[in-house]
Amino acid sequence: MTPYLFLAPAVLVMAVALLYPIGYMIWASFLDWSPSQRIGEAEFVGLRNYGNLLGDAAFHESFWVTLRFAALVVGIEMVLGVGLALLLDRELRGMTVLRTVFILPMMIAPIVVGLMWRYMYHPTVGTFNRTLSDLGLPTVPWLSDGDWAFASVVIADIWQWTPFIFILALAALQSLPRSAMEAARIDGASGWQLIWHIKLPLMMPVLIVTALLRLIDAFKVLEVILVMTNGGPGLSTEILALRISRTASEFQQLGYAAAMSNVLLILLLILTLAMFGYTKVQELRAARIRAAEEEA
Repeated sequence: MTPYLFLAPAVLVMAVALLYPIGYMIWASFLDWSPSQRIGEAEFVGLRNYGNLLGDAAFHESFWVTLRFAALVVGIEMVLGVGLALLLDRELRGMTVLRTVFILPMMIAPIVVGLMWRYMYHPTVGTFNRTLSDLGLPTVPWLSDGDWAFASVVIADIWQWTPFIFILALAALQSLPRSAMEAARIDGASGWQLIWHIKLPLMMPVLIVTALLRLIDAFKVLEVILVMTNGGPGLSTEILALRISRTASEFQQLGYAAAMSNVLLILLLILTLAMFGYTKVQELRAARIRAAEEEA
């Protein structure tokens, strides 16, 4: 019983701080509940909230925007982050300072990031349009046009979270066995061949887990988009987290918002299980390789 006694305090904290709120949210999704009621006074409606989601065009649009946003930002951030890691994986004077500068954006609070980019995207006094005007080029409706607004929030997210990919990719690079790369160089491998055939394959387990972690986080982005566009114009930048927030606060439909939250929770749970499953497969594969080496 000793191990379970040591685990008991942590399990108790998790049950109170995590499992109880999730259970509360699941129960609320079966109710027609408004902020003016206690949860015990709300009408039980069964699966009606989930049924309404099937015909809710705004929910479908937010879901599609979320998928596009997550896929686009994670894909671009992976390319840029890994590229920067490969570029800076060398010993040069001032490289430590340069690496520190690269990770500064992810240290800034999301609200501040949203405000900063909103001011830079301002149609008349913003940095980007003023630069375009000075160059004699037409200005861009960064936040007033649906397509440009979506591109604007994507750019802001890429700026803030590419350093996250960069840090993990650089750590993976620096932990690679130097013997494999030295052997490839002796065999005459070029720099590009070293990257494509040695470095990237060896980094792939870390990169896949990193991409899944970033994908999970991208589905939950709220503050930056809330400050920059508040989901507009129209629903062009309204991701699912923002739709849930507005449903609960503006429309005061707590049960309906809870049903949306559960859909998002299931989606994130699938991604999390995929990450854990991949990690487990890699551990089993590594164990088989070690066993084969010991037998040999």
